[in-house]
Amino acid sequence: VQLRESGPGLVKPSQTASLTCTVSGDSIASSGYYWSWIRQPPGKGLEWMGAIDTSGDTYYSPSLESRASIFRDSPNNRFTLQLRSVTPEDTAVYFCAANKFYSRTAASWEYWGQGTQVTVSS
Repeated sequence: VQLRESGPGLVKPSQTASLTCTVSGDSIASSGYYWSWIRQPPGKGLEWMGAIDTSGDTYYSPSLESRASIFRDSPNNRFTLQLRSVTPEDTAVYFCAANKFYSRTAASWEYWGQGTQVTVSS
């Protein structure tokens, strides 16, 4: 499984950041994998944000579920994270990841993209 993130780079406070993960090597709709978003703020550890499974069910970190939504685009084999009402504290490198089992522990996810930087600043 290969994953590649794309994102806006720079987002203004209060706006919505939209990031996309394009998957190759397996189908997001039939592989049985869970597909996740994980981030790492500067100088901090990894934070698991949420995931979507093969059936389209979603799972979110309690600290982010009021602002985060994950969608999938099965025909194009990609999934998207939307993070609403961003603040400078959302500045981080954002990773998409895949795993055969569900976990809220970021380090346990097996397959990772290279990450994309999102900076929230006016």
